[in-house]
Amino acid sequence: MRISIDIGGAFTDLVAYDENNGEMIWVKGETTPKDPSNGVLKTIAKSRIDMKNVEMILHGQTVVINSIITREGAKVALLTTKGHRDVLMLQRANRRDIYNFTYKKPEPFVPRYLTFEVNERITSDGKELVDISQDEIKSILENILSEKVESICVSFLNSYANPSHEIKVKEIIEKELKEKGRKDIMITTSHEITREWGEYERTNTAVLNAFVKPKIKNYLSNLEREINKMGYEKLYYTVLSNGGISLFNFTKEYPIFSVESGPVAGVIGGIALGEILGEKNIIVLDGGSTTTKASLIEDLMPKVTSEYFVGRDKFNPGYPIRIPVIEIEEVGNGGTSIAWIDEIGNLRVGPRAAGAEPGPACYGKGGIKPTVTDAYVVNGLINPKYLLGGEMRIYSDLAFEVIEKNISKFYKISVKDASEGIIKIANENAANAIRIISVQKGYDPRDFTLIAHGGSGPMFAPFIAQELEIKKIVIPGIPPGVFSAWGMLLTDIRHDLLNTNVIKVEIGSIGVINSIFAEMDEKMYEIFRENERVDPSKVEIFHYGDMRYKGQEHTVKIPLQKEILKEEDIKDLINRFHEYHEREYSFRLPGSPVELVNFHVIGIMRMKKPKIKEIKDSNYTIKDSLKEEREVYLNGKSLTLPVYDRNLLPLNKKLNGPAILEDPTSTVLVLEDQHFERDKFGNIIIKRGK
Repeated sequence: MRISIDIGGAFTDLVAYDENNGEMIWVKGETTPKDPSNGVLKTIAKSRIDMKNVEMILHGQTVVINSIITREGAKVALLTTKGHRDVLMLQRANRRDIYNFTYKKPEPFVPRYLTFEVNERITSDGKELVDISQDEIKSILENILSEKVESICVSFLNSYANPSHEIKVKEIIEKELKEKGRKDIMITTSHEITREWGEYERTNTAVLNAFVKPKIKNYLSNLEREINKMGYEKLYYTVLSNGGISLFNFTKEYPIFSVESGPVAGVIGGIALGEILGEKNIIVLDGGSTTTKASLIEDLMPKVTSEYFVGRDKFNPGYPIRIPVIEIEEVGNGGTSIAWIDEIGNLRVGPRAAGAEPGPACYGKGGIKPTVTDAYVVNGLINPKYLLGGEMRIYSDLAFEVIEKNISKFYKISVKDASEGIIKIANENAANAIRIISVQKGYDPRDFTLIAHGGSGPMFAPFIAQELEIKKIVIPGIPPGVFSAWGMLLTDIRHDLLNTNVIKVEIGSIGVINSIFAEMDEKMYEIFRENERVDPSKVEIFHYGDMRYKGQEHTVKIPLQKEILKEEDIKDLINRFHEYHEREYSFRLPGSPVELVNFHVIGIMRMKKPKIKEIKDSNYTIKDSLKEEREVYLNGKSLTLPVYDRNLLPLNKKLNGPAILEDPTSTVLVLEDQHFERDKFGNIIIKRGK
């Protein structure tokens, strides 16, 4: 049996897959924000699984991203090259939004007084100019220890070209800390995280790794220790932001690689579902408790980028992180998002959320702020007797009171009208996430199928489809509320290496290109051998190149079709770059020189995956699946809607909306101008029209 565990804002999800019989069980427990491991342990106990029979545990967590957003991490000291002490303060001069009059540079995670200059220098071509002084490093370390620092980051200029100075400094510090009995202080060097150029971006990435490292190491170690007490004796894996998995030991050293650990698993699950259904172009929408995530997948190939920002929004540049991440747009909008009124009287929803503690008012746990879930309850869209299959009690009167007090009295409107206002704004927030990944990047959302999962995703999806004229929605047959946890079971062990080395692509450059890739391949095999305990012969290697026209700043990622290139492959490589560049930027420059800027190597170890099985059609009729007829408030009027148990619906029977479909993990809403059916895999397919 394999188990996957996903921590969300309000719930912790567990999915177990039995490889012998192909059966799947799932459990949802409440998240414990103060110590997420408690929620994980309670959810495992709730599943009543004999941990001695478990072969593998996969874990997706939000500890890294939440620590950065809330700035609850370690006290970090930074060692950088002399003359570059202010790298985190200066950041970038080319502002993303030059007309933003409220622009303010983000506050660095390391204050200036904890940034120490080292008299060293490596040139941009990797040659040593000024060597490291051991006495200087020892002196700096004394100052660091006097400031009670918990984590040390070393990031030198041009270390992406030659990391020897960072390696030397780390050895000196480790030796000194060992002699002083201070093994509790952790060390991060920038070249171990990324060999991609960009001094500010590379340094900030390493600093954030140092910032979260003590917390994530303690969290994962505690989790291992407590689960081992339950009888589990095998390996632990964490989901990484690139869509792969890695052993806990790797994540303890390099936690920044798991910054988007949870959301990417839903994308992997969406791709698997799209493949089964023959849908090559999909948009995966994950409507969670506190956030809504969206990812656009063209030809079933997820877009992986190393240009990722934490906390980036319309007015803030955010903090850059240079690690491979599946492209996901995330907005603070979910079931527990708080509805509030701004300074000029506008109704807003999110990004603040009630989360698991205290949660929405209707949970009866002390929540005093109105949320999207409260609005759903008031307007009859959620069955107060059926959350988690009736396991969790919902208090409709508390939801009514909190919306009346905070919203409807201010606008002098009915509580139901106020609730509908909250719901519509939440729908618009979710639709905006999809606009960002589609319309703003030149894609027409009408050309894509929307796969919606999560607790609130199936509620948002029909309104989004109506707004953006999306023709088809798929609500997974896998319980939507645990779909991300299920997606973890489809992941492979994966690592990425990126190395900046600017080379003109021309006849005669093949030897240099092949030698750089060969060196990176050996490093990749070493990672799998030492960090994953995997035989390198089982690892598949893929090569990519970030290429550009000479003089450009931005690059286009090109897959290299062969591991070892020959002179005759140069022409084909350049032609493919022209094609990819034209698709990305709508033009090509056939006569311009082409450069290969970043070498990108991907290593993958394939894992056995659960299959989406067809379900047997039962003898249930539409009448059998009809649970009740419920009065709801929708689009400014009261309606009586049929409410179906989605798991009892007969297969391939088309029905017209409006309707509500319930399962223990989520509620599906079908609007008046839509029709739906349950397919042979148990998915709910919603389409436009009658």
